[in-house]
Amino acid sequence: MISIRRSAERGHADHGWLKTYHTFSFADYQDPAHHSFRALRVMNEDWVAPGQGFGTHPHRDMEIITYVLEGTLQHKDSMGNGTNITPGEFQRMSAGTGILHSEFNPSADETVHLYQIWLFPKRKGITPSYEQRRFDPASMRNRLRLVASPDGRDDSLTIQQDAFVYAATLDAGSEVRHELAEGRSAYLQVLRGSVVLAPDGETLVAGDGVRFTEASAVTFAGGESAEVLLFDL
Repeated sequence: MISIRRSAERGHADHGWLKTYHTFSFADYQDPAHHSFRALRVMNEDWVAPGQGFGTHPHRDMEIITYVLEGTLQHKDSMGNGTNITPGEFQRMSAGTGILHSEFNPSADETVHLYQIWLFPKRKGITPSYEQRRFDPASMRNRLRLVASPDGRDDSLTIQQDAFVYAATLDAGSEVRHELAEGRSAYLQVLRGSVVLAPDGETLVAGDGVRFTEASAVTFAGGESAEVLLFDL
């Protein structure tokens, strides 16, 4: 069974310095029908204006993945990390017992476009940790590349949850299929371009997402050049 979440149906806020869309309930946007999906709690698409950002704030007991599509995001945290996240890079923070962090757009003229994703951890109270990684673009062209997993297999980021996160870029017409083990579900988020689901023929465009439940596989093809994230949950 599939359930499509269209881009325009998401929660939206425009704070001037920040334009954001929420797939699931977040901050002032609350929707009981779209609070979370299995371990997936937050799927925010953000645009941060030049010279602006999120001031230092706390998190705990959450797995946080940040992916930058355009621009540069400057990160600082209470673990001593101070890095720049650039397009194509993934960052993973395990907030665990608690961290303080900030994100800032250091550019004077370029907007940062990013996704921030939260997953519930498998248990509370773990030691906070941090990773940042760039993956070879060729490894995800017209195929799913594992970018986060519970055990860090295939040089992926390590998340404290029984969840597998894949990234792919698709040429028009190129098809990808992902098998789902019994009892597992999936969530597909389109970051750029468009994809066509098989066998339904539904077209998804940038910002659209879809839940797969009671399914044995997820199959989709590039409708035009596309970039996606797939969550096996």
